[in-house]
Amino acid sequence: MFITNVQSVPGKTIVDHFGLVSGSTVRAKHIGRDIMASFKNIVGGELKGYSELLDEARKQATERMTDQAKSLGANAVINVRYSTSSVAQGASEIYVYGTAVRVE
Repeated sequence: MFITNVQSVPGKTIVDHFGLVSGSTVRAKHIGRDIMASFKNIVGGELKGYSELLDEARKQATERMTDQAKSLGANAVINVRYSTSSVAQGASEIYVYGTAVRVE
C-alpha cells in the first residue's frame, strides 16, 4: 500500500479512484504518564510517554484508513492528512484521511 501526502504516486499512474477513506482512534491519558508529565513540567523536556501515546495512535488510525482503502480495492492512498482534537478532558482523537486510488 502506497501512502503519500501528495496528489500522485511518483512513477505510477492512477487508474481508479475510490474516494475518501479515513481512520481514527481516541486515546486517553494514563495516570502514570500524567505523574511523569507533571515532573517534566518542572524541569522541562520532552514528554516521552505522551509522544509514544500519539505515535501509537497515529499508527492505529493509519492502519484503519489503509484497511478501508484495501477493502475498496485500492493499492494507494494519496493526499493523506492528519488531524488531532480534544474530544473530552484527558482524551484526544487522531484522525487521518486521504483519497483511495489504484495505481499501476
